[in-house]
Amino acid sequence: MNGSVRVGQVVGVPLRMHWSVPLLVVLFAYGLGRQTLPAWTPGRSDAVYTFASAVGAVLLMGSLLLHETAHAATARRKKIAVQDVTLWALGGMTRMGRPPTAAVAFAVAISGPLTSLAIGSAALGAGIGLHAMSGWAVPAAVLVWLGWANLFLGAFNLLPAAPLDGGRVVQALLWWRTGDRERADRAASRSGQVVGGLLMAFGWISFLRGVPGGLWLVFVGLFITVVAGTERQRAVIHTALRGIKVADAMSSPVTTGADWLTIRHFIDEVAVNSRHSVVPLLDFEGHPSGIVQIRKLARIPGARREELRVREVAIPLSQCAVAAPSDLLGEALDKLRPGAGMLILVVDGHHLVGIVTAKDISRLIQRHTLGGQGPD
Repeated sequence: MNGSVRVGQVVGVPLRMHWSVPLLVVLFAYGLGRQTLPAWTPGRSDAVYTFASAVGAVLLMGSLLLHETAHAATARRKKIAVQDVTLWALGGMTRMGRPPTAAVAFAVAISGPLTSLAIGSAALGAGIGLHAMSGWAVPAAVLVWLGWANLFLGAFNLLPAAPLDGGRVVQALLWWRTGDRERADRAASRSGQVVGGLLMAFGWISFLRGVPGGLWLVFVGLFITVVAGTERQRAVIHTALRGIKVADAMSSPVTTGADWLTIRHFIDEVAVNSRHSVVPLLDFEGHPSGIVQIRKLARIPGARREELRVREVAIPLSQCAVAAPSDLLGEALDKLRPGAGMLILVVDGHHLVGIVTAKDISRLIQRHTLGGQGPD
């Protein structure tokens, strides 16, 4: 996700944090220290409220991390590739490959909400027990607040709307019942668009009536609507490409360039002759080593073009989508990563035999549409 930085690792997966997370911690701490704790446990000093609210906010972010970690851990146990886990203002996001079966999709989707509900129940019980046994009102209040927050998080995520976990659960159940994954994807994404629109409407009405939290619901609803729309489009694409192999879509032969060339030589000898905006690179042995975006080369100052090798500004092969000619195109598309563009390197053995671009995909979808096989 743009605006995020890597801060560590969880269950063997890179952990990233968006710049909005510190802001979220401050907002949670402010609400807890200025409103909730003084109302629940009056008479304490500002220092006590400040410290307790900071601890509570950090614990809540830890709970969000555990929610996403549950998704990542379950996916890895089910042999699904997990790219990273990112915390941000609207909670968290775990980027992973597509589950191979409906049962696996269900297990991955439900693991997050169950974790939040378990944390919420444990924190709520601990808070009530601590207050009854020791009378420590402020720590008990923080635990009770943490418990209710996690119970709300778990329940909210179970709304039947993709990309929320509840939408993933619905998608998995529909997939299991109908046997049609793309149809289930489209139904879940449509539900997400409806629920997102309702949240935006309710949040805006609440905001106009003087409830500041309504604006938050508007942003959440907008996010759900946009992502659900994107997922619906992806499901339509997968339907159109069903059964098509990578070899049927790839462009070949394709212009390539040596990754040891200077940027100046690469532009003069390779880029000017390429029909694509992204050029695959080959190493000394003739094996693919990555890709370079021509627009990125154009932004490099003229003086540095004589110094830098093109591989120094390229996207390495480890971050590219790579497929064999016999792979299904829909599965190959799932390997695309943000920042690398719509490009699949087609490799047979260790040799590049072609590429699949956005134009190739568009051509196949148009052919599918002309064939009168549009999705329901």
